[in-house]
Amino acid sequence: MADKEKKPAQAAKGDKGPKGDKGPKGEKSEKAKQPPKGAKAAGGEKKPAGEAKPAQPEEKVTPRLRTQFDEVIRKKLTDQFGYKNPMQVPLIKKIVINMGIGEGVNDRKKVDNAAADLALIAGQKVVITKARKSIATYKLRDGQAIGCKVTLRKARMYEFVDRLINIALPRVRDFRGLSPKSFDGRGNFTLGIKEHMVFPEIDYDKTTDVWGMDITVCTSAKTDDEARALLTAFNFPFRQ
Repeated sequence: MADKEKKPAQAAKGDKGPKGDKGPKGEKSEKAKQPPKGAKAAGGEKKPAGEAKPAQPEEKVTPRLRTQFDEVIRKKLTDQFGYKNPMQVPLIKKIVINMGIGEGVNDRKKVDNAAADLALIAGQKVVITKARKSIATYKLRDGQAIGCKVTLRKARMYEFVDRLINIALPRVRDFRGLSPKSFDGRGNFTLGIKEHMVFPEIDYDKTTDVWGMDITVCTSAKTDDEARALLTAFNFPFRQ
């Protein structure tokens, strides 16, 4: 009798009671049913933390001079030179703006300031030009920053030409027109500006130094006469 009474006592000792009750084998707790933090929702889509607005594409606006070239200038040059193929009509390929800073040999900050002003004028990042060899007479060392330049193409090129002809050149002091002889024989035209402050992007009150710049207009014309006719059609103010 004593042995039979001990057995239920041992069973009661190992019984964990309601605290350790895990329930039936096939059932999971509520925490296990919840999906993990990084789990995807139905359909393979993640639950957005916050609703982000979709990025709107920028509207592409065709420059005014580009439209004028396609509708007016191309036909005018075809009639003038008798081109049989529309691909023969010359056009502006690129514009290179170069700014040399001789004072940058002694002060690198002036080169950085000039590069910042040129970036405002061109509307894109510029390249710092460096010396290719050392010249003791000018205290110049190889690899030293001496200027900056930028190359414009496509839309920015036409926008720069528009601002150059209609805003910048009329503001040049004692301006009497561009020299019609400043062509290199291959259809490229170069002009020089003594003060970069003629462009409206430069604030006169915040500028401490004045620098000049060289602007080269590269065209696909094979002769100077074709290039001159092309730039004249773009209203470049050549001297008579």
